[in-house]
Amino acid sequence: MTIDKNNPLEQQNNPDRDGSSGSNVEASTHRRKKPRRDGKGSNTKANNPTTAKSKKDKALSGSKDAGKESQALSANPDVESGDAADDAAAIAEGGIKAVGNQRIIPFMKIEKPMALLSLLMVIGSIIAIAVNGLNLGLDFTGGVSADVRYEQPVEQVEVVQALADNGFDDAVVQYLGTREELLVRLPPQSDNVDGLNSSLTKALTLPNNNVEISNVNIIGSQVGNEIYLNSVMSLVLALVCMLGYVALRFQFKLALGAVLSLFHDAIVTIGVFALFGFPFDLTVLAAVLALVGYSINDTIVVYDRIRENFRRVRGITPRQTIDLSLTETLRRTIMTISTVLLVVLAMLFLGGDGLYWFSVALFIGLLAGTYSSTYIASSIPLRMGLSRDDFIVKVKPEFEEEIVTFNDPKMFEQDNA
Repeated sequence: MTIDKNNPLEQQNNPDRDGSSGSNVEASTHRRKKPRRDGKGSNTKANNPTTAKSKKDKALSGSKDAGKESQALSANPDVESGDAADDAAAIAEGGIKAVGNQRIIPFMKIEKPMALLSLLMVIGSIIAIAVNGLNLGLDFTGGVSADVRYEQPVEQVEVVQALADNGFDDAVVQYLGTREELLVRLPPQSDNVDGLNSSLTKALTLPNNNVEISNVNIIGSQVGNEIYLNSVMSLVLALVCMLGYVALRFQFKLALGAVLSLFHDAIVTIGVFALFGFPFDLTVLAAVLALVGYSINDTIVVYDRIRENFRRVRGITPRQTIDLSLTETLRRTIMTISTVLLVVLAMLFLGGDGLYWFSVALFIGLLAGTYSSTYIASSIPLRMGLSRDDFIVKVKPEFEEEIVTFNDPKMFEQDNA
């Protein structure tokens, strides 16, 4: 077989026949130990013109994206692209977070109509409270409280009806752990304790079910007023504590927005009770305080994401940062409010008279709290000029090293000698 020495392909495939050294043979053998993908000893992806073209297109598109990003950074005055301290802080927080192709819901686009709606709701609630007043329950106005025990389980409706038939109207009956033990509350009565004990025993006696009254208490109006003042003070103290917590944990602008949001939730819930004349007692007050805790929890989740995105996301405005944060927490908000509303609706329809108005207050407050956490708590800090500078700690310049010189008298004398 004759080998053409001028043919490079045959020289490559037969390196040991052209008089080359043994090192070339070993190199060729070592090179063929790697698996061939196209039968020619070469990598398909390396020699594939389509792959090469795609890589070239990606490189070009990457350079174009980098150019657009640099133009956006230079055009946006809110972005500090040249601040090395901010870059170091962002890397310490986990690196720069790119928005990419994520769809952002423009919540703040309708912040002005929502702010006007909130203002009208707050003003309407204050007017309803001032004009109609609250239909205060026995806990605030005073009355009679009695602990009742039956031999057999009873229904609350039966007890209320028995009291109404004997002249005790507007009675409130609650279970005390079991269906045999109940708490009966009545408006102020003219009889003394002994007269009330005998008349209540007669009124509460049901067919084939004996009753025993263990304790009868008469609550005066002065005690009711004291409870009312303490309730108002507890609500104010809760708002002040929330203001201090958010101010220390996040920032004062966010703290003011959170407290105004909590005030909105509480005043709207109380205003609905005043507008429709619903009874307002300690259980409703407990619901309002529970709403304060729930609403601040939802607000803190949103604030935490706002702070994170202000530190990590570059190239977008503060309004877009808040929209991004609300979009990222939307799924969590929907899941939380859905599960809580299921429990509230269960108490509303299955909890009986003792939990009815408590559930109504929670239902109203949950709707107001979800709305306020999205718009009021986030819109007010934005209007106050919330920006990335509020969350970035500026690194102070390094202090110059102090040079200390020690003068030894003995060395000074030796030098002079």
